[in-house]
Amino acid sequence: MSRWLARIAATVRRIIGAPDYATYLAHHRACHPGRAPMDEATFVAERLSARYERPGSRCC
Repeated sequence: MSRWLARIAATVRRIIGAPDYATYLAHHRACHPGRAPMDEATFVAERLSARYERPGSRCC
């Protein structure tokens, strides 16, 4: 049941565009094993900054 809820939560985060720290950590472990990952607060701030600082990247 908890896996099901985790998948629903991940889907909702993707739909609303919220950053997914767990996915980032999995990617980081697989692709960058020798480097330390960002902490969650830094990750969220960086993702939101990247999303909203580019003019013209949104439809509204």
